Amino acid sequence: MKALIGLEDGTVIPGYSFTGPGEALGEIVFNTSMSGYQEVLTDPSYTAQLVTMTYPLIGNYGVNAEDMESASVHPRAFLMREYQAQPSNYRSTSDLASFLQQYNVLGIEGLDTRMLTRLIRNTGAMKAVISTEDLDADSLVQRARQWPGLVGRDMVKRVSCETPYLWTDKGPEQGKGFESGGKEKFKVVAYDFGVKYNQLRLLKQYGCQVVVVPATTSAAQVLALEPDGIFLSNGPGDPAGVEGVVENIRQLLGVKPIFGICLGHQMLALAYGGSTYKLKFGHRGTNQPVKDLTTGKIEITSQNHGFCVDPEKLPPEVEVTHINLNDNSLEGMRHLKYPAFSVQYHPEYAPGPHDAEYLFGRFIELMQHSF
Repeated sequence: MKALIGLEDGTVIPGYSFTGPGEALGEIVFNTSMSGYQEVLTDPSYTAQLVTMTYPLIGNYGVNAEDMESASVHPRAFLMREYQAQPSNYRSTSDLASFLQQYNVLGIEGLDTRMLTRLIRNTGAMKAVISTEDLDADSLVQRARQWPGLVGRDMVKRVSCETPYLWTDKGPEQGKGFESGGKEKFKVVAYDFGVKYNQLRLLKQYGCQVVVVPATTSAAQVLALEPDGIFLSNGPGDPAGVEGVVENIRQLLGVKPIFGICLGHQMLALAYGGSTYKLKFGHRGTNQPVKDLTTGKIEITSQNHGFCVDPEKLPPEVEVTHINLNDNSLEGMRHLKYPAFSVQYHPEYAPGPHDAEYLFGRFIELMQHSF
């Protein structure tokens, strides 16, 4: 089925839908991963985005229930050079097209993804419309320009849980708090800004009971649960547009150890009194090199963000601990007075390399020292 992609800069790109008729409006970005497309699709950080995979062949190993990183699919469209309709993998239980159709997400193939990626790199992430119904180029471009975009908007409220839940080996158990007599040594409250399941799996693996709470849960409500540590998850959109979060984090600083990832890292920076800015085209992929300034070691990381913390605006009591070796942007920081640290990238490696898993161990050490 013919489809047309209209970008706000006036570019129009033809393609084909392999999921049937539909339209999608959002911010068009690219991801450089060679695999892990199901984890990308189920990552809440991609809310309201149109994701282009730079690797040309997608769908070849199918999908399965075990690789879900949330309960839904979050991009509005998924773009690739060539869709493989006949997956071959012993873990596969379904094909990608059926998976996208299940969540009403548009799948597009047959476009020049190298050209589109180069355009996004040169121009920046752009607003775009994809349609199989409106094939008028001028109409699509105009509609893309009229979309308000992500800057200044609260996207977290679209993906955060509505009620607290306990994370278990079987997944979320709604309405349950910490259990007494458990084998886990530490109790962690995780703020859900768009959390990925593997973050919760690793916290549990490292000896933590984890209760996940909505993004706007007050500091008083969190402390009433008597946790040993606070975890700030990843999530979508502009951190400056998220309402009702920064002040709560500020009230928790110095009270309990805090570990933040991605949007959680950015929200922590705002709580410190810092600021964030929008990257030109963002970092999305499983091959981003990062240097740990505290050890001098280089790690290959999984990343997905379009905004970044400004190191020049951080207060003197906050130290930069990690930098991106591609563009020297800030990738990690720690507070010199309070037990709080965070990273911009995804140490939970879903998908991606395991180089940064040690950060969960650092969080455990902070909680041990606070006993």
